[in-house]
Amino acid sequence: MSLRNSVLAATAMSLVTASGAFAETVTIATVNNGDMIRMQGLTDDFTAKTGHVVEWVTLEENVLRQRVTTDISTKGGAFDIMTIGMYETPIWGANGWLVPLDDLSAEYDADDILPAMAGGLSYEGTLYAAPFYGESSMIMYRTDLMEKAGLEMPKAPTWTFIREAAAKMTDRANDINGICLRGKAGWGEGGAFITAMSNSFGARWFDEDWNAQFDTEAWANTLNFYKGMMDESGPAGYATNGFNENLSLFQQGKCGMWIDATVAASFVTNPNDSTVADKVSFALAPDNGLGKRSNWLWAWALAIPAGTQKEAAAKLFVEWATSKSYIELVAANEGWANVPPGARKSLYENPEYMKVPFAQMTLDSILSANPENPTVDPVPYVGVQFAAIPEFAGIATEVSQEFSAAYAGQQTVEEALAKAQALTNDAMEAAGYR
Repeated sequence: MSLRNSVLAATAMSLVTASGAFAETVTIATVNNGDMIRMQGLTDDFTAKTGHVVEWVTLEENVLRQRVTTDISTKGGAFDIMTIGMYETPIWGANGWLVPLDDLSAEYDADDILPAMAGGLSYEGTLYAAPFYGESSMIMYRTDLMEKAGLEMPKAPTWTFIREAAAKMTDRANDINGICLRGKAGWGEGGAFITAMSNSFGARWFDEDWNAQFDTEAWANTLNFYKGMMDESGPAGYATNGFNENLSLFQQGKCGMWIDATVAASFVTNPNDSTVADKVSFALAPDNGLGKRSNWLWAWALAIPAGTQKEAAAKLFVEWATSKSYIELVAANEGWANVPPGARKSLYENPEYMKVPFAQMTLDSILSANPENPTVDPVPYVGVQFAAIPEFAGIATEVSQEFSAAYAGQQTVEEALAKAQALTNDAMEAAGYR
């Protein structure tokens, strides 16, 4: 038996001992993103080590958020593990809805989690969710189409450059869109993108007294610029496109540029899935010279709802899925380019991983997002592409629906912003903020 297998065997024995004699079936709700699908394919490793079986409930992003929020707030008990993010974790931790992860094993090395991720997944210094992967957002672009357009992508471009490049790269006759961006309703879908974009235009959700700010020039500039650029150079039906729809378009060679989650880099450069894998490069998300870029900060993380009857087994799974060993397992099976990124310091200290073409840009993007100071003008909330208050998800879902309707031409940008202003102020007043 090799040294590595001996270590795995020893770990398996310790895990089985730690979890007790009885095998459990743990149910996990997760998002239908590629890294989560990959994890499901590797779950036999967890079962072999612990005896525990995993039952997966895999859902589209908006549906996942709705299901897990309803389940945990009503104490439904449908799930032993939930895939949640930086928005939900501190709020639910404060409510006592999550099991604190303050007793993970020494081998797990919680101190190795990137501070940006640990901070966003904690409440009052206690970790309540473990990051499966962390992300910011960045530009992914076709080098061949950029060259054909006679342009060179700067490492840190402006929105003006991006719009001009998108127009030059668009080739309607050959079904090539200069740029693909999220327009899909949902606070974490198109809502996340436009909020991060708005930061670079000097916009904000609220002023320091919690008054909505959609009646400002900065928000009008953001939405008009987005819609104008997408009407010129985006795909048909962009108002209903989210992460997965744009990923598919890019992999099929139908996008010149795509600004989205850094985690997508491994999918667009994978020759098994992407027809343009050898023609992709990366740049920081755009800015407008105001001191804020338009990239977000997020982690998809695993949390355990308080009240589960299978806490010990659930905690073992969370450790397994977010460990250094899991990263090595993916690397051994699918190569370093496909490991879950953005969660651990040690990954970015690994010379093998740093050979991956998007590794440094991912880290640079993560480090350039500041949830404590996300906007040009001061704000009373924490969060780059969201405001970390319980009311935000409901408000922002409605706002994003108004924006998507404007993208689709069902109302004007001015009408969408006026409705966003009114509904946000009404909700904040009802919640007692004003």
